[in-house]
Amino acid sequence: MLMIHNSLSREKEPFRPIEAGKVRMYVCGMTVYDYCHLGHARVMVVFDMVTRWLRASDYDVTYVRNITDIDDKIIRRAGENGESIRALTDRFVAAMHEDAAKLGVLPPDHEPRATEYVEGMLGMIGQLETRGLAYVADNADVCYAVRKFAPYGRLSGKTLDELRAGERVDVADGKRDPLDFVLWKRAKEDDPRDARWASPWGEGRPGWHIECSAMGSALLGKQFDIHGGGQDLQFPHHENEIAQSEGAHDCQYVNYWMHNGFVRVDNEKMSKSLGNFFTIREVLKQYDAEVVRFFILRAHYRSPLNYSDAHLDDARTALTRLYTALKHAPEAIEVVDWTGEFALRFRAAMDDDFNTAEAMAVLFEMAAEVNRTANASLASQLQALGNVLGLLERSATSFLQGGGDADGLDEAAIEAAIAERVAAKRAKDYAAADRIRAELQTAGIVLEDTAEGTLWRRA
Repeated sequence: MLMIHNSLSREKEPFRPIEAGKVRMYVCGMTVYDYCHLGHARVMVVFDMVTRWLRASDYDVTYVRNITDIDDKIIRRAGENGESIRALTDRFVAAMHEDAAKLGVLPPDHEPRATEYVEGMLGMIGQLETRGLAYVADNADVCYAVRKFAPYGRLSGKTLDELRAGERVDVADGKRDPLDFVLWKRAKEDDPRDARWASPWGEGRPGWHIECSAMGSALLGKQFDIHGGGQDLQFPHHENEIAQSEGAHDCQYVNYWMHNGFVRVDNEKMSKSLGNFFTIREVLKQYDAEVVRFFILRAHYRSPLNYSDAHLDDARTALTRLYTALKHAPEAIEVVDWTGEFALRFRAAMDDDFNTAEAMAVLFEMAAEVNRTANASLASQLQALGNVLGLLERSATSFLQGGGDADGLDEAAIEAAIAERVAAKRAKDYAAADRIRAELQTAGIVLEDTAEGTLWRRA
C-alpha cells in the first residue's frame, strides 16, 4: 500500500483516496515575472514524479498546478519594463513551459491562471465575511480574522501565541491583529488599470493566498486528496489556504499535504532574495536536461538538495552508468513486469513515500547485473522502470554520444579517428593507436573495444 508523509500529521499514513481509484491533486505553481530557477524545477519534477507513480499504480489522476499571474512583483516588473501585465506573464509562462518540457515534466491536467478565477475568489471572500471570518480593515483592504479560526496553526505546528511572538503591529495597514492576512487589496491611486477588478469592497485585486483556495475548490471540489508545494509554502501560504477553505466550506480541505525540501547552495536556501539562485536555463547550458532531472530525483523529495557543479557532474556519471547498461537493450521497450524481483523492490520503494533514492538503487543493481550477464530482457526492464520516473527514455547511443561537440569534434571526426586507430592496429602500429585513443580521451571521448567493434561515448 502507498504510504505518504502527511505534513499535517507529520507521519507517514496509508493513502486512501476520497473516491476509490481516483486522485485529485493540487500543486502550487510559479509566480511568473522571471525565469524559473532550480527551486522551481524541483517542485515541477517532484510532483511530475508523484503523478507518474500514481498513474503507474492505476489511479485516475487529476493534476492541477496553478499560475500566479498577478501580484506586487509582477505589477512592479511590468511597470519597470513598460509593458502590460499580460504581456509580461505570457512571456514567462511560455518560458516556464519550455523549461518544464526539457526536464521531462508532463503538462498538468489543468493549469489555471489566478486572473481567470477572480470571480470565484470574490465569492469565497463573501462567504468568509458572512461567517464573520473576514472584515474590512481601516485601509479598506479585506482581511481574514485569524483568531476566529480555532484550528489555525495545525499545519505549521505552532500556537497562535507562538506565531504572534516577534510580530510588530503595523498601524498603517489597518489590520485588527498582526496575524490577520489580506484577502482583497483595495486599489491604490497609482495602480495600473490592468491590476484592478471590481468588487463589493471597491476596485482592487486578490491577495495571494485566496487564489489557490478558489482555484482548488473550483477544479477539484471543496475537499480533495493531495495538496503539494515547496517547503517554504507550508507557512503561511498553505496554513492560510486551510483557514480560508475550511472557514468558507465548513469541511476538511485536503487529506494529505506534501512538501518538497529546499534546494540549497552553500547550506543556504536557493532564492532570488538571497541572490544565490541559478535559473533552469543557465544550468541547462552546461548540463543535459535529463542529468538535471536525475539529480533532482536521486534525493528523496523531502530531503534538502545541495546544488553544486560537483554534484551535477556526479549525477552525469551515474546516469551514464545506467545508459551504458542499456547498450544491451532491444529497440522495443518492454512493459514493466511487476512480478519480477527488481520491479517488486522498486514498487516497495516508491510506495514508501515516493522514495526515489531507494528506487534508483534498484536500477543500479539491475544495471550491474545487465553488465555482468548482457541480459537483453533485463536491460529492457531497466529502461521500462526508468521510464516510470521519466528517465532513460532515449536510446543508449543517443545519450552516450550526445551533448554537443567535444573540443570541436563532431560525430564524423570521431568516427574518422576511430577508423584511423583501427587501421593503425591492423598495421600493428600500436603506438599510433594508443596516441589516437589518448587524443580522443583528452577531447572527452571514451572508447570501448568490443567483439562488435569500437564503441564510443562522451565523458
